[in-house]
Amino acid sequence: MVWQNPRPRWSVIGFHLVLGAYTLVVLFPIITMLLGSVKSTRDLIVNPFGWPETFVWSNYLRAWSEANFAVYFKNSLFVTAASTAATLLAASMASFVLARIPFRLNTFILGLFTAGLVVPSRLSIIPLFLLVRDLGLMNTHLALILIYVGTSMPFDIFLLTTFFRQVPVELAEAAVVEGAGLWTVYWRIMMPLVRPALATVAIYEALGAWNDFFFPLIFLRDNKLMTIPVGLSVFFGEYATDWPTLFAALTISIVPVIVMFAFMSRQFIAGLTQGAIK
Repeated sequence: MVWQNPRPRWSVIGFHLVLGAYTLVVLFPIITMLLGSVKSTRDLIVNPFGWPETFVWSNYLRAWSEANFAVYFKNSLFVTAASTAATLLAASMASFVLARIPFRLNTFILGLFTAGLVVPSRLSIIPLFLLVRDLGLMNTHLALILIYVGTSMPFDIFLLTTFFRQVPVELAEAAVVEGAGLWTVYWRIMMPLVRPALATVAIYEALGAWNDFFFPLIFLRDNKLMTIPVGLSVFFGEYATDWPTLFAALTISIVPVIVMFAFMSRQFIAGLTQGAIK
């Protein structure tokens, strides 16, 4: 019998202490925001980091109705859901073709998509603005959806192509022998096998669209079409800011992100660690 020391090593203890300290640093602003969302303005100024004297739940009602936050929330939800779904469909179809169907320009087209990784999307704002204006899509959600899909293609295709290439080719060949067509191989066989990668892409793109401030600020003019990042600017007054209402709106805005990650965290982690363990 090999004797094992039941005491944990100091390196393990130190590692967990560092992780615990880092967790506290990350959670501190979130907890401060949650407490500030149920305080009065006076209580927040006098005691910004302490426990509320009284819980002012009306801040949430005021943020949702009086500040027009319900409209911003609905717009962000629609733009994020539509752009993420379109991105998953377009990127997965392109990646499947580039990874599994050999043709003469296969490597060249994949190289063009990969080259897009080195070009920041913000640098293309002038041609994007001219293109959206000429297409008559200014001040529409469709403009944002198309921009998010287009700017996300390089990274998503680069990631998904790698995953499609890891799927054993014998599975697709067996399906073709059984009479399956190209769409059936893609949709019924390949897509379920790259689910971790799809979850990674979905979370990555949804977070980008949900938190984006730049493109909605440029392409949207109507207040009824604004998304949450731009809409939150209404809480900042010229001479004063309603901080409790702003914190309440921020708290509401993070709920969909937390819910999405809670449901997809297992697939997301599997996508990040795919290939690390043989």
